[in-house]
Amino acid sequence: MPKMKTRSAAAKRFNVTGSGKIKRAKNGKNHILNKKTRKTKRNLRRGDYVSAAQEKVVKKLLPYD
Repeated sequence: MPKMKTRSAAAKRFNVTGSGKIKRAKNGKNHILNKKTRKTKRNLRRGDYVSAAQEKVVKKLLPYD
């Protein structure tokens, strides 16, 4: 069977941790930032984890991670 290709768009957006969880960045940090509070923008810097419902889908896109 041939090798599976990793979806490069997913590879740029997600990282797999040692325990197997998938890290992602939060959305909403690109533009229209002047109406968002300082606290909101600070909290958007922190990463987050992919939900359990979406984890199976993302793992298919990253076969070797």
